[in-house]
Amino acid sequence: MLICKVLKPLVSTNRIPGFEHKHLQVVLDGSTQKVAVDAVGCIPGDWVICVGSSAAREAAGSKSYPSDLTIVGIIDHWDPDAGKAQASSGGTN
Repeated sequence: MLICKVLKPLVSTNRIPGFEHKHLQVVLDGSTQKVAVDAVGCIPGDWVICVGSSAAREAAGSKSYPSDLTIVGIIDHWDPDAGKAQASSGGTN
């Protein structure tokens, strides 16, 4: 699983038939932008949980679904910088 930040929706009007009408989102995984199927209805700025590989296809609706990254949850509260401050001060978890 990955924690990513939703950047913006991605619109693609020409799709293969098996891709149906699933919403797509551009997400940021560290410094890399990726496209994920939105199975939960998130919006730009949300921190989300993503799954990949066969779990992504199943989460999107079917093992035959053509997805390698699917958003499966919206994180209610998470501070991505909380661990960085503690690590830079020499603290331990």
